Amino acid sequence: QVQLVESGGGLVQAGGSLRLSCAASGRTFSTYAMAWIRQAPGKEREFVAAISRSGGTTYYNDSVKGRFTISRDNAKNTLYLQLNSLKPEDTAVYYCAARLYIVRQSTGYDYWGQGTQVTVSS
Repeated sequence: QVQLVESGGGLVQAGGSLRLSCAASGRTFSTYAMAWIRQAPGKEREFVAAISRSGGTTYYNDSVKGRFTISRDNAKNTLYLQLNSLKPEDTAVYYCAARLYIVRQSTGYDYWGQGTQVTVSS
């Protein structure tokens, strides 16, 4: 069992930045590939970024490539998402999720956090 708790969301103006964190507890964090998934109001969940167990491989949705950076610190059992150059269309609840192997998709994860709200004003 893995427990995931996100933090760092908030309200920011377009062009601003935020850093999301996802603290993991329970089974060994480094055992899992991790991902950030987001869901905007009235829309389906959307893949944002993923990172392999060691951190050596990362995937990004084309819509965030060059603006967002996923990273992890296995010693601190924490996943991060740096969000730069934010746009109003980035407004969503952001979830962290875990599974054994890295994939570029928004489904099929074994564990999910409760989500953190990111709101970008124009």
